[in-house]
This record gives sequence, C-alpha cells and structure tokens, in this order.
Amino acid sequence: MNTDTIVAIATAASDSGIGIVRISGDTAIKMADKIYHSKNGKKHLRDVNSHTIHYGFIYDKEELIDEVMVVVMKAPNTYTREDIVEIDCHGGVLVMHRILDILLRAGCRLAQPGEFTKRAFLNGRIDLSKAEAVMDIIHSKSEFALKASVRQLHGVVSDQVKKLRADILYEIAFIESALDDPEHVSLEGYCDKLQNKIKEIQKILKRLLDSCDSGKMVRDGINTVIVGKPNAGKSSLLNLLVGEERAIVTHIAGTTRDALEESIKVHGIGFNIIDTAGVRDTEDEVEKIGVAKTKDYAQNADLILYVVDASRALDENDRNIIDLIADKKIIVLLNKMDLDMVICEEDILRAMSKEMCQNSIQSQDETKKGSNTEDEIIQQQKDKIRIIRTSAKENVGIDAFEQAVKEMFFGGEIAVNDEIYITNQRHKEALCEAYESIQMVTRSLMDHMPEDFYSIDLTNAYIALGKILGEEVGDDVVEEIFGKFCVGK
Repeated sequence: MNTDTIVAIATAASDSGIGIVRISGDTAIKMADKIYHSKNGKKHLRDVNSHTIHYGFIYDKEELIDEVMVVVMKAPNTYTREDIVEIDCHGGVLVMHRILDILLRAGCRLAQPGEFTKRAFLNGRIDLSKAEAVMDIIHSKSEFALKASVRQLHGVVSDQVKKLRADILYEIAFIESALDDPEHVSLEGYCDKLQNKIKEIQKILKRLLDSCDSGKMVRDGINTVIVGKPNAGKSSLLNLLVGEERAIVTHIAGTTRDALEESIKVHGIGFNIIDTAGVRDTEDEVEKIGVAKTKDYAQNADLILYVVDASRALDENDRNIIDLIADKKIIVLLNKMDLDMVICEEDILRAMSKEMCQNSIQSQDETKKGSNTEDEIIQQQKDKIRIIRTSAKENVGIDAFEQAVKEMFFGGEIAVNDEIYITNQRHKEALCEAYESIQMVTRSLMDHMPEDFYSIDLTNAYIALGKILGEEVGDDVVEEIFGKFCVGK
C-alpha cells in the first residue's frame, strides 16, 4: 500500500455552489498548511483540534486564489484512518483545478479512482462488501436500491457473513483439536451435533442465495418487457409511463421494428422497460428480425406487460404470445377500452389456461392420476395474473397498473427477502462456493467419512465466505473493484 499523500476533487467537475478538494495521508495537514492562510495570518492547521472547521484563504505563493472553509480530521477517526483535510471552496471548475494544481506542486499525488475508499479498506476501517456498498449508493437507481446499499454499508451482509464464518471456524477448531489431542477432546457423538449445525448454516446460505435474483432487480431495476400484437398500444403505453413521446405511434401495424429501452420509477421501484416489435407472422424480413428480438427479450424478462387490444378478438398471434410468456410474471393490460370491447378478462384467462389444461391432461395420461379441470386452472390463473383495463389514449387504468406493480413487489412476487439483499455477483459466486462446500460436509456425514474430510470442506466454505469480506481475495480483484470508482471517492 502506498503511504504517500493523495489529493483529488471530491465533487463533480462542473460549476456549482461549492467544490471540495480532499487530501489524505500522513502529510495531509502539512500540505494544506502550505497554501492556507487564516484571516489574521496566525493560525496554523497543524495546531488545531481534530474535526474542526476553519475559515481562511488559499494562496498560490502571493496570489489569492479563493476564500474557503477548511475541515481538519486527524487519524485514526477518519474515513481513510489517515489525516484528512477537505478544502471547501467555491464550486467553479477553474478554482477547484487551481487548488488541486497547487497541492500537486506542493508534493501531493493525484488519487487514483476509488483510492480514498481503497485506503479505508486496506486500513481496516471497512471490509470489501462495505466498500462495494459505497459504489452502489453512488449508482443507486431507485429508493429500494439506495436502501439496500445503505443497509449493506451499515454491515447487514458483513455481520451475517462474519457470524457464519465464526460458526464454521469453531467447528474446524474443534475437529482439529480432537484429531491433535484425542485423549482430552472426544469426538464421540460429535457427528450428530455437527449435522444439526450444518443444516442451520445451509439454511442461512440458501436464504441468502435465494435473495440474489431479487437483489439484482433491486439494484439494477426490474427488467420489464412490453409484448403484444402490432398496433395493440404498446408504444403508447411506453410514452405514457415515461411521460414523453419516446416511441413513434401510428395507426399502421408494425411501426415498431426495434426495441426501445427506457428507465422509470414506480413507487420507488426501478423499472427498465423495453418496448418491442409486435408479435405476428410476417414476410417482412426487417420485421421478422424485430419479432425474433422480442422473443429473446421476453425470455430474459423479470416482468411481462402483455398489452391486448380489447377491440379485436384473440387470434393465433395472441396464442403464440401466450405460449411465449406462460411461465413469466405477467400483468395483462386490456387496452383500448375507450373503443367497443369484444374480449374481456374471462377470455384472457381461458386463453392463458388452455396450455396449462393441455399439460395437465398430458400429465394425467402419463401418470394415470387426477387432473385439474379447466375451471380450476382458470381460478388458479386469476390468483396469479393481474388483468387491468386501460386506455393509453385517454390515460385510463395507469393508476391501477402502478398499484398492481406495487402489490407484486411488496407481496413477494418479485422480491423475496426484505431484510438482506445480495446485490453483488461476486458475493453470489462466493456464497455458491460456500454452499457447495457445506453440501460436501453433509455428504461426508451421511457416508460416515473420517472427521478430517469435514475439516477440509468446512475450511473451503470459510475461505469462500472470506472473499465477500475481502480477506481471501487477491490484489487483482481489489484493483478491479476500486478501478470502477470515481476519482475523489
């Protein structure tokens, strides 16, 4: 780790009310003293108390640069656990860069991306998961993403991982002690005790892994795809949700040829909405490509908005769409209710239940067991699928749509864990490694393997969980993580 004193502009490089130039390192206060002058010219920053603010001026030799407030924070009670000085100047780009340039000439080094947070990690003030939470807070796209990131910064993930590691380490130490000193440490009856502990650890790891998909949606937004036949009102719906004319809307079927992506927030939930080409059989080569892309987007969607033109009867194209989205979370929007409606909710439910009914009959033939009737399946679909009458033209039904989205999110259909969200792919991979190692312990217990087998797999689980905290990662991983940070953080 470099111990030289670093400096960077910590605020956006644009004109604003205030700008902050941050310095950290053993000589941070000395460097700031070189360019700071108090109002009476007698105060020196080296003599002031920690965590105090001082009014004065910044000079470049004899030239006055700016009127400032200077914050002095002395180690170890700082963000980096080093001496830190923050110069609060006027927020002009030129003045911030002038102060930065003076400090560089005075002997500071320009900070690398994320180097302040990296020093906080290397100096032991925060673990790696908390450091990553800092970046997630900066890039939060919704209220829920922000809340999850703040909770991670406060140690929700770290505390759970540390507890798991402590439990695993206790078992490793007990086994090793018994193997090294069998006369004083007995393993009699230990396997039953270990089996209960392993089940408890496995249950916690499974719960954390189950939160990963929801955690990804919380952080990145819910991937929502609008599907339907051509001219059903998909683009009009997108424009209504976004609040501006983003998609071209005409009465000509097949106007939308390519996907159009927008990000919106509904009740604090982030949605990445994709308006797609209408699904239908066509001879137009360009439109065929658009339809193929629609199917790809639908396969990877977290949520489907199926827009149905209620003024037209369901046809083969609708049946193809229903087959495509049958296993997805769906909100059906019966659109164009301002026109004469020829289909209703019951028609949609029956159409969507038909494939399930056929699968149930096929299962009955294969297993010779009872099968649900079509009416029973329709009732099941009523509980699963939300159908809302809308008119994108007259802005009708959007409030009901937003309420349905809110209920789906809070009701657990999209999010599954409101306490801990695993939002980081690196954390997920480490949890998977730990879970597999714990499963190996379970197999060894069932096969009555020697105790040293348990110790090996428990150690692997311990190491895997340590990757989340940064205790078992290489320098290359650390560099990659902090390289994504902005300079000044």
